[in-house]
Amino acid sequence: MEVGSLPVELWRVILAYLPLPDLGRCCQVCRAWRELVLSLDNTRWRQLCLGCPECRHPNWPSQPHMEPPSWREALKQHALATRTWTQNGPELQSSACLLFFRRRKDRRVWHVGPGCEFETLRGALGVAGPYDRVVLHPGVYEEQAEVALKVPVELVGLGRLGEVALLVCMDQQCPTARLCNLVFMPPWFSTVVYKTSWGHVQLDNCNFEGAQLQIRGPGTCQARFCSFSQGSSAHLLGVVLSLLDSCDFSGSDTASVTVEGPPVSERNWACKHLAALARTFPSCGMSGYNSSLKGPEAGSAGGPQPPAANVKKEHVSIEDWKKRTGVDAVCQGTVIEDGWSDGEHSEGEGENHDGEGISNTKKQLTLDYKIPCDHHGLSHFLKPRPDGSLSLASSPDPPSVAPEPLTLQQELDRDPEAHMLAVSMLGSILRRCLFRDGKGGVHLSNYGQARLEENVFRGLNYAVRCIQNSTIVMLRNEVCECRASGVFLRLSAQGLIAENNIHSNGEAGLDIRKGANPTIVCNRIHSGLRSGVVVLGNGKGSIRSNQIYNNKEAGVYILFSGNPVVSGNHIFQGQAAGIAINENGRGMITENVIRENQWGGVDIRRGGDPILRNNYICYGYSDGVVVGERGRGLIEGNHVYCNKGCGVWVMSSSLPQLLGNYIIHNCMYGLAVFCRKDPENIEAREGNWPGQEGIGGDGGSGERRGVEGEGREGQENFNEEGELFAWESDLDSEDERHSARRSISVALVESNCMSYNGAVGLYVKSSEALNVFANLVNNNRGLGIAVLQSSQLTRLVTNCILENGRGGVAVEKDCRVELRGNGVYENSGHGVSFSGNGQIVENDMVGNRGYGIQVSGGADIKVVRNRVQPAQSCGIAVLGAVKGVVHDNILFQGHPGNKKTLLHMDPANESCVLRNNSILRHNNSCTSSPPWVFENPPPRPPASSPAGLSSSQYPSRLGISMTTRISATVESGCHSGSMFCSIL
Repeated sequence: MEVGSLPVELWRVILAYLPLPDLGRCCQVCRAWRELVLSLDNTRWRQLCLGCPECRHPNWPSQPHMEPPSWREALKQHALATRTWTQNGPELQSSACLLFFRRRKDRRVWHVGPGCEFETLRGALGVAGPYDRVVLHPGVYEEQAEVALKVPVELVGLGRLGEVALLVCMDQQCPTARLCNLVFMPPWFSTVVYKTSWGHVQLDNCNFEGAQLQIRGPGTCQARFCSFSQGSSAHLLGVVLSLLDSCDFSGSDTASVTVEGPPVSERNWACKHLAALARTFPSCGMSGYNSSLKGPEAGSAGGPQPPAANVKKEHVSIEDWKKRTGVDAVCQGTVIEDGWSDGEHSEGEGENHDGEGISNTKKQLTLDYKIPCDHHGLSHFLKPRPDGSLSLASSPDPPSVAPEPLTLQQELDRDPEAHMLAVSMLGSILRRCLFRDGKGGVHLSNYGQARLEENVFRGLNYAVRCIQNSTIVMLRNEVCECRASGVFLRLSAQGLIAENNIHSNGEAGLDIRKGANPTIVCNRIHSGLRSGVVVLGNGKGSIRSNQIYNNKEAGVYILFSGNPVVSGNHIFQGQAAGIAINENGRGMITENVIRENQWGGVDIRRGGDPILRNNYICYGYSDGVVVGERGRGLIEGNHVYCNKGCGVWVMSSSLPQLLGNYIIHNCMYGLAVFCRKDPENIEAREGNWPGQEGIGGDGGSGERRGVEGEGREGQENFNEEGELFAWESDLDSEDERHSARRSISVALVESNCMSYNGAVGLYVKSSEALNVFANLVNNNRGLGIAVLQSSQLTRLVTNCILENGRGGVAVEKDCRVELRGNGVYENSGHGVSFSGNGQIVENDMVGNRGYGIQVSGGADIKVVRNRVQPAQSCGIAVLGAVKGVVHDNILFQGHPGNKKTLLHMDPANESCVLRNNSILRHNNSCTSSPPWVFENPPPRPPASSPAGLSSSQYPSRLGISMTTRISATVESGCHSGSMFCSIL
């Protein structure tokens, strides 16, 4: 019979009447027939699959309305799974098909029920032989004492599920058994309805109501399409391998599944078959599941492409970003404290200033006699990249390259331990199950092991609780709407949590404490009512390549000596901080993209001491990095840009180390150091998130309250585990905590680039000492560096302050400041305006629109060995009752039309001494420009670290000795063109 003799549609109608065995035979006729039979997937195969009394919809219980990829394949997998229980005994090598079912000639079927051979289950089991089938007719069967299964047997309920109910307690004492289509309810004397300690039991399409299933190793269990309701649970004790597939757990009073104890060393016969069956299920997917975990689209963020990272390129100009976020008005109206605003110029910045924009200002700064200073020690920040594009420090646009999170396969390739966990098949395996409307989902304790794949946890107090050195592997689960945290890890728990969707939980998505050390990769953790991930109480963990977004509190919150590795995550659109480190929290925080958060991108305070390295902190609605009261930490190599507030906001009582960061294109200050609470955005900087009441007046109270709230609901569980809130016993000593890091006693700002910020580049209003070394401060709309308050010494050493919209450096009255070895070039106001106490030693000031150095008020100062060339104004001006000395400075004429005195002091001043200063002017009759260059030393700041120290070796009190002095050389033929004047 040829397929082509009839239309294909007609063949399909005919074949739709065939039973399953006949369809299988038709598949074996020829290839054309096979293709014809396979084309019936959505008709006959679907009908056969749904009509099987021993199984349910392939995607039951979590997604019963979603069609499977293939109905035929689903029916095949079901047929293979239901025959596992028969595969014990010696292997038969002659014919593999015999392994499908070990039928025996003497296998019998016994019927139990009214009018049948037996009226009681115990009676039928007493005569049943090995592998016999016992069919229970509709009814309720109750036994008053425990029933023992001594031979392999199959118990099957007749009719629809629910028509056969057993009130029994069964103890399996045989190698294997199968139960199908039954309802188990507890008898009067025990809540345990089925238990085994060495055999294998297979449960298909059964219901447990208020009952308990107990499996003890080396016993094994395979349950499919079963329901556990009304407080029912499964207890797996020391189990080597068990498989719970497509089960429904609801209404539990405790945990729905409890896994306790390490897998025993002894194995029963079913272990290898269950392992093979488990591996037929799609594994940790390394195939494309990660693409379904994409977070919401957001603005591009990032920086230079890191090695081995996926990148997403999108050009975003600063104007486009301002229009999109509505911050243009914020930037233009930025008010700088104490009357310093963007649109004003300092008093005395030059009579020719007309208040035009910076572009016009730069046109007026042309110096006929300008001394070249482009090759100063920090010029490498401004050089174009190898591809010809502008460097970050010189580009008027923010970075346009955003690193993408790694895929799970990429993470596993570089982490062998995580890869081993991902492919392991040991302990209890739960897959495609639904846990809902109860107290707990899965509880692991005492070295237990479990693997959870594609389960749904919804409406529980908690989804997973893993404690006491247990190991959990969670792949592609959904954890949502838990009343407390979604996943708890305690007491040295570990494992792999990957590609899960964790959202909308009442507390943290993941809560890691007490030495727990899991690997958390490639998850979506979002929409939580508190934090995304909380690490505290000596908790550890590796949190990598996750998307953490839209949480009400911090995306990642670290406190009480929590010390995780947080790397390669995208943390965005949070309603509070992106990452908060509080209460002696630590952590290694690297290569994350932290963007579009309502408050600080990273918030460090109250003893928090992280390493914050190579992160992209951008497009935030407040500050980029906040270092609050008693905050510490190493903040190195980060890109902090396009934040509505400051790039970095530091409270002077903190001790951070800021090294090699790009702090650019922020709407307010680049770096602000305050000694008191900032009147603007005080709630954000002090940690009181919206909708929360702070506990105290100090910073971080809102976040602290959040974590305490996470503990309240679980207080009962803490007591059961012997956990206390006595965090003091867990805290390391200060000596131990900082032994691996250079100790400092003064906050350090070193080798940073602060560019294109909307106000002052570096703003200091501090009551503590501050060291500012080797930074590039350029193209900011306000001053380069402003020191409004500094009761302790602020040291500005070997910095380059370049082309800022107002002056270079301004120091207010009563401030203690030392300027040494800086280059201050082409700023739109004074090079240095100094009204405080201190010294200005060995600096270069060239091309500034106002005075090179203005010293005014009641300053007590030393101005020594500086090289000054103003644009059109005075080189050094001493105004008012200034005390101190001005000696050994060299002043150069900057413009042929500048007739002003290069060195000026008020005639009434008798307390300031001018000594041995040199003034170099050019003769107007000479047509060539004077050959003035800075040679010995070259233009400041120097190229090498002061005193030969590396960038990480600056002591808090650094002495710099520069004794060389420039000499003026005169070309032949122009001996009369330069006038050397020594003012004594």
